[in-house]
Amino acid sequence: MVESLFNLSRIAWLIGIALLVMVANIVASVLYMVVYSYLIDPGHDKEYYDAHIQIAAPYCSIVAGIPLMFLAGWWVGGWWKGEFAVKSALVIWFAYAVIDIAIVVAVGETSRIGMVVVVSVVTKLVAVYLGARFAGSRGAV
Repeated sequence: MVESLFNLSRIAWLIGIALLVMVANIVASVLYMVVYSYLIDPGHDKEYYDAHIQIAAPYCSIVAGIPLMFLAGWWVGGWWKGEFAVKSALVIWFAYAVIDIAIVVAVGETSRIGMVVVVSVVTKLVAVYLGARFAGSRGAV
């Protein structure tokens, strides 16, 4: 019997990994704000830092998201070899992108940060793909 990528259990695991990456990305933004507010630019009121994170969070998502998605691709690439590794990584990326874009649209900031969202989604796609390919090449050695 031929193993299929698209079974409910496997898809659920991959979506869970996408959510895990999203949570880790949010944690990275929170850690950035802690460092920023205590070490880089301390002494301002809460509104100042709230305004700053509104601008900084999309860029934190790009900077932290690249290694996080690479690791996610590498991780699932170690589970399944060959085409399953890359397809699994692409499912993670797709789930992440759908959730991320839905949040941006729900917040209503599509035109203001549209290009940043495009850069974020594309860099994550490249990172997760390279992670899966790296894991696959490592298994071939």
